[in-house]
Amino acid sequence: MSTPFELDITKEHCPMTFVKTKLKLDTLATGDRLKIRLRAGEPLENVPRSSEEQGHRVISIQHLESEIYEIVIEKG
Repeated sequence: MSTPFELDITKEHCPMTFVKTKLKLDTLATGDRLKIRLRAGEPLENVPRSSEEQGHRVISIQHLESEIYEIVIEKG
């Protein structure tokens, strides 16, 4: 299993949160993992759901601090 690639979208707003996630996932190989830092609310609801709809797998969702979360997505 490769070390996760990282993406920080804490300063982005929907729909750009998923657009940037999708663009990054498109550069990865199947099975690679992407670690994403994002904010609570719409990004936390939409990015995991949209990623799964695109055929990827959400490995984990972890609360880091305040309104910041980290999710790990495995490219499908």
